[in-house]
Amino acid sequence: MKQEYKVPFGMMGIFMAIGIVYGDIGTSPLYVMKAIINGLPAGQRAHPDYIIGAISCIIWTLTLQTTVKYVIVTLRADNRGEGGILSLFALIRKKYRWAYIIATIGAATLLADGIITPAITVISAVEGLNVLVPSIPIIPITVAILLAIFLVQPLGTARLGKPFGKIMFLWFTMIGILGIFAFVHYPIIIKAFNPIYAFKILKEVPNAFVILGAVFLCTTGAEALYSDLGHCGLHNIRVSWMYVKATLILNYLGQGAWIITHPTQVIENINPFFSIMPHWFSFIGVTMATLAAIIASQALISGSFTIISEAISLDLWPNIKIKYPTEIKGQMYIPGVNYALMILCIIMVIAFGSSSNMEAAYGLSITITMLMTTLLLFIYFHFTKKPLWISVPLTLFFISVESSFFIANMFKFTHGGFATIFIAGCIFAIMFIWYNGRRIKNHCATYEPITQTIDCLDKISKDETIPKFATHLVYVTRAKYQDDMESKIIYSLINKQPKRADTYWFVYLHRSDEPYQFRYTVKTFAPQKIFRLDIYSGFKQGVHMDAFVHLICKEMEDSGKVDLMSRYPSLRERNIEGDFRFVVVERIVRNLDLPPVKTTILSLYYLIKKYSTSDTQILDLDPSVVTLEYVPLKYLKPMDTKDRVHHL
Repeated sequence: MKQEYKVPFGMMGIFMAIGIVYGDIGTSPLYVMKAIINGLPAGQRAHPDYIIGAISCIIWTLTLQTTVKYVIVTLRADNRGEGGILSLFALIRKKYRWAYIIATIGAATLLADGIITPAITVISAVEGLNVLVPSIPIIPITVAILLAIFLVQPLGTARLGKPFGKIMFLWFTMIGILGIFAFVHYPIIIKAFNPIYAFKILKEVPNAFVILGAVFLCTTGAEALYSDLGHCGLHNIRVSWMYVKATLILNYLGQGAWIITHPTQVIENINPFFSIMPHWFSFIGVTMATLAAIIASQALISGSFTIISEAISLDLWPNIKIKYPTEIKGQMYIPGVNYALMILCIIMVIAFGSSSNMEAAYGLSITITMLMTTLLLFIYFHFTKKPLWISVPLTLFFISVESSFFIANMFKFTHGGFATIFIAGCIFAIMFIWYNGRRIKNHCATYEPITQTIDCLDKISKDETIPKFATHLVYVTRAKYQDDMESKIIYSLINKQPKRADTYWFVYLHRSDEPYQFRYTVKTFAPQKIFRLDIYSGFKQGVHMDAFVHLICKEMEDSGKVDLMSRYPSLRERNIEGDFRFVVVERIVRNLDLPPVKTTILSLYYLIKKYSTSDTQILDLDPSVVTLEYVPLKYLKPMDTKDRVHHL
């Protein structure tokens, strides 16, 4: 099983952080200043005070939002070294279950942002080719690059990931040097470090909120700092950020200096990022920008896989197939998510047509993610008993900053922002229905003490008039307490069809809030015959029920607690292991008297379940050794609850 480990701190770890974490925020210079220019009044796009003020907004946004909130504060809220909004929710969900609403909103908007980010990043890089070949077809090339990125995902990105850090280090070095060469032509722009200029532009420019919405694009990748904490490590992210931030600021200063010193060339949709490059360097610059865009896209795709995987383990997303193309921790591939992202990204490129149009839609959803992270952070502070004089001012400060950006980005809603909000709304609806549908279904389950069934099972096991069902019969149970068993399983074992076996196993899987935990406990009801296994698997560990059970059974056999050999003499004398048969009992809706709201949620839940991965696949069971049975749900009205032993 995968084990939790700490990422080593050092040059390799720092390079890894640069390659994995900063793809999104590192490619923001491709479109941020362009978006700001387009938002300034015509005829004043090169006004020195406006440009200095805009860059001052960028510098202080990177400082307050990225450095203070994420690098200094949020990275401390780790779940055994893992970060991200769902890891944060996993820390507090036992005490604050209702916080799933905040977590699902944040995760949904983060996934929606991951759809438009590869599109805008790649098309911005490819548009740089216009400097060299004005008539080049931007859309087909962008679509081709996106197709290539998504279609290589099934192969795994282990080999591709190795040079990512070096390429991104060269990228940041390049943009920093380009910024310095442009900066020296107008060193007065250093005044942008004075926050007064930021307040001045927001006060004087008529459409200040449009400018603020464009400025926010410089920090859209900040959430990745937190999400990739487990892959890169706290110290590696913090140290590498100092270099990354310095090069980003230098490049923004250089772009601002070029804009001020070339007022006649500053027209709508001009991209100062490529304009500050010497003509002889343009091809190299566009090539590096394209490579950086590909790396940024890859990081967002991998991040989407991680979010969905965590959501599945936290019962926030339907069961879908997850593949593990390599042995590297955390690397996974989810076919359904990959192709959905691919189709939506291509639709975004074709629908919007240019990076300028995408800028009008970009950033709205991620402001919601950041607000949700702030709210969860406050709950986490309360959960860990942080003093209110620290947690309340910090939370209010971050909410005020992010609310300003949210209001600014709301102006983008009618200009395309509705697209990501609509996608985020659909994702949230699926999460909400799945989470609550499962709770309603579990509420309908009834449980009985297993002790009153042990004697009957023992006699069935010895009754040779009953055909043997399996040597080892394994039931997947959802009974939370070890002494309980679902009525549906007892009915399946005894009433529906008596099932004779030599050994009975009842297995309960606990989704642990520790990312890579794996441990188990065994309760013996009848020596060598009836056992209850409680498996604790981390929410990033994955579910491999077949492998888990066989591993535990082998360890129990080594300690003499169970005999795994076949009971058939012809097979036993050859030391052949007995067969295992897994039984999964699924509950279905039939003549169920529920309140209208619950009926609707449950109906939608089963509709989603119909098109998601089966229980056999999600538990990673061999279909040839699985028996799937169905029993009807029974709704227990409040007056009936006294007859239940326990309910989940």
